[in-house]
Amino acid sequence: MTASNTSHPSRIALITGGSRGLGRSAALALAADGVDVILTYVSNEASAQAVVSEIEAKGRRAVALRLDVGDSTAFAAFADSVKAALAATWQRERFDFLVNNAGVGLHANFEDTTEAQFDMLYNVHFKGTYFLTQKLLPLIKDGGRIVNVSSGLTRFSIAGASAYAAMKGAVETLTRYLAKELGARGIAANTIAPGAIETDFSGGMVRDNAQVNAMVAGFTALGRAGQPDDIGGAIAGLLGEGSRWVNAQRIEVSGGMMV
Repeated sequence: MTASNTSHPSRIALITGGSRGLGRSAALALAADGVDVILTYVSNEASAQAVVSEIEAKGRRAVALRLDVGDSTAFAAFADSVKAALAATWQRERFDFLVNNAGVGLHANFEDTTEAQFDMLYNVHFKGTYFLTQKLLPLIKDGGRIVNVSSGLTRFSIAGASAYAAMKGAVETLTRYLAKELGARGIAANTIAPGAIETDFSGGMVRDNAQVNAMVAGFTALGRAGQPDDIGGAIAGLLGEGSRWVNAQRIEVSGGMMV
């Protein structure tokens, strides 16, 4: 056991939306790096428990908790659930890393985007990230870290993503303020901004539509669409000991899209 692990017998990451896609990949990558995981799911408990089993097979501990990040009225009760899980599973009062990953997609042109669609994206991506982080702050260890998941779409523009990208832009601004205001507690906050990834996000558009996939590959310096593990590994790396001095940064992980 290394000296850093001796002083932190169990590092614990809380990952929202950890039952599938990028969240699952991040959970497994972190587990491979010796980090225990609390992951959330919104409806598919079986998928979440499958990820828990995969993490346990790597020799780490994991707990799955239900959370709808679009419903801020549930955050206080969720924080109580996290507190109970920490006490029961780890005999701890705090966790180390918060990864605000959970999200939903929307492909709609600006002129066609409805107020209901806008509010849904706002509640999940921005309001959810803002107030869930606020509610969990007392449970994050001093010297811990926050990673917010944004999007390459805040840097480059592709028609149909105005509302989604605007919410992610707000998250990026928020992240810098978190870094500024939480610095006194030694908490670093950064943004990971994925490019187009082959997941079931937005109906699996990048993964399942060969034309879209080829278009993405053509836009990308490394010549292919991203895979979930490209992002999961980057999140684990950002939360690794070697990245402890990285703070208030937007790190795009897109293979060089639109460069």
